[in-house]
Parts: sequence; C-alpha cells; structure tokens
Amino acid sequence: MDKKNIAVVFGGQSSEHDISCISVTTIAKAINKAKYDITYIGITKEGHWLLVDSLESIEDGSWRNSRTSAVISPDATRREIIISGADGTTTKNIDVVFPVMHGMYGEDGTIQGLLEMSKIPYVGCGILASAVGMDKVYTKIIVDDLGINQADYVLVRAEEVFQAEKAGELSSAEQTLITMDEIVARVENTLSYPMFIKPSKAGSSKGVSKAHNRDELVDGLVLAAKHDTKILVERNIVGREIECAVLGTAVSCDASGVGEIISAAEFYDFDAKYSNAESKTVISPELPAGKAEEIRKAAMAIFSAVDGYGLARVDFFLEKETNRVIFNEINTLPGFTSISMYPMLWKAAGLSIEEQVERQIELACKRRY
Repeated sequence: MDKKNIAVVFGGQSSEHDISCISVTTIAKAINKAKYDITYIGITKEGHWLLVDSLESIEDGSWRNSRTSAVISPDATRREIIISGADGTTTKNIDVVFPVMHGMYGEDGTIQGLLEMSKIPYVGCGILASAVGMDKVYTKIIVDDLGINQADYVLVRAEEVFQAEKAGELSSAEQTLITMDEIVARVENTLSYPMFIKPSKAGSSKGVSKAHNRDELVDGLVLAAKHDTKILVERNIVGREIECAVLGTAVSCDASGVGEIISAAEFYDFDAKYSNAESKTVISPELPAGKAEEIRKAAMAIFSAVDGYGLARVDFFLEKETNRVIFNEINTLPGFTSISMYPMLWKAAGLSIEEQVERQIELACKRRY
C-alpha cells in the first residue's frame, strides 16, 4: 500500500505557540509511519513558514534555524506544498494536513480557510466551528439557543476601552467619547464582584483576570483590550471545573467520560495550566448522580450546534451551591501534551493516543467541501 503524504503544521503566531510545539511531538509520535510520510511545517512567532527536517529539531527548538521555507499552495488543482531553499524551488503533493496549532491563526478558522481553498483534507473543525469556538462571545450566543446554563456576561469592545483611556487627555469640546466610568457602570449594572475579564478570542487564558473591585475591573479591561477587539466580562462561577472530550462529526459524535481540573491558582490561568506542577487533572471524578451524563450530552449538543468536526474539548463548571452544570467554553483544537485532558480522557475510555490520531486523520480524509 502506498503511503499518504501528511503535512503536520505547528507553531504559529498565537500566544500558544510554545504549547503547539509540545502538542505536535505527541501527535507526530502517534502517527502510523507505515501509512503516512510526514512533512513537518513549522510557523515561527513572526509568521515565517519553515520546512522542518526532524522531530528531534522540534523537541530541541532548533527547527527555527531552518533556511528552507515551505508553504501550502492555495491552488486547489495542485494540492501541494511549495518548498524553497538554497537549491531552488520544488513542490510536494499533500494528501492531508494535520494542523497542530492552538489559538489565533490556527484554531480560529484562519488556516482552515486556506486549506478549504486548497481543497486539501485536514484534521479538525471547519471554518465556522473554529471561528465560533475561538470567539467566546459568539459561542455564548449559539449556546443560548440550546437551553444550556452559562454564566451571565457583558460584552465590551476594546475600542471602547482605548477611547476611554484617552478621554481624560481631551478638552471638554473633544470629549464625545465613552468614559471608563460609563463602561464600568454598564458592567456593574449586570454583574456583581468578583467577575472574570476575558479576551473573547485569546487562548490558554492569556489576558484573563479576575476583578474583585472597580479598580481591578478597569485594570482587567485594559489588559484584555491588548489581546483582542472584544472583551467578555463574566459572572464568577464558584464550582468545580469539569471537561469533556468529543470526537466525530456534527451529525454523529461521541463524548468521553469527564475529567476535573484542580487548579493550583485562584483560577486556571496560563501558568496554572502549564507551569504549576500542583495543578492536577482527575479522570472520572466523583460527581453527583447523573451529572457526568448531563455534561456528556451537553458537550455533544454544543459540538453539533457549532458544526463541529473531528475533535473538541468542552469545558463546564459544576456550581458549588446548586450543582448546576454551567457551560464555560469549547476548544476546537485542544492541547495534546502529556498533561492535556483531551487525549487523557479518550485514553481512559479505551482509545490509545495512536488510535485517536488515526481516527482524526480518517475523518479528515472523509470530509466534504
């Protein structure tokens, strides 16, 4: 049987660049080398696409020194990557792409759009699901129609925050812009402290903060505005953080069991996720009767509602006082590191990482345009 050519794309310009470089090693090691010839394409933080010669160079970081570029051609009649280096330019046909990219430009529909134009099958959710899943505000709008509980929220535009910061520098004749006091009042009219401030599209909790008072709210809005054009200010939910993995299509998907995040910090921010050894993940935690199944059903319903494809991890809270299941967010290209919940949940369900990766590639090759 002839091998298929698979391009594994990783890195990228998002704040989750380094996590992508860890996820890709897990996935690459799980790809069946007897069935697939792998071409690695690394994207630097600056956006330079490079041909990467080995998995070892990814692990030690030396891939960034590559002098050969490799880009995916948008020409749908060719389905190829264009390789340019000291010896000139060549092309290589590609049968399928596995984008192992988290966050902006990788998980938000951007690279998915390129692959759709190229007519190259690819792993994971399509343009719509990726874009909606990355944008917390628009995910909430869709989930509202499902009747699934979620935290109350207020949308603030980063442009409003920037204008409010400048308002004090303007003369009275120029002050037609919104003030920070007006933004804060709008938030406080809907939500009580403490509350979370989140960039709508930032990943791995970059730019997220928790406000216990007005000063912290202002600081949080300014911080979040540096990461995204939209800011989600959300009611604080006191409860357990529960996650569920989904695999399949919008029409036919399955959910794993559930896992629990026990954060070493006040909330599960970037450092708590990836740097603090005291943060823990618990597979199949003890939950009140029926709650695990309620979470599984909600995860599949949300995956289908956003037109999911391939994989996603759906995150919830189990509220402390009420035991209500409350939706938090969906990740359409979840982490695949050794401590990541998605592969751990399916492994606990009897699906090895190798089988998970193979299922994703098979689904990619079946997708229709």
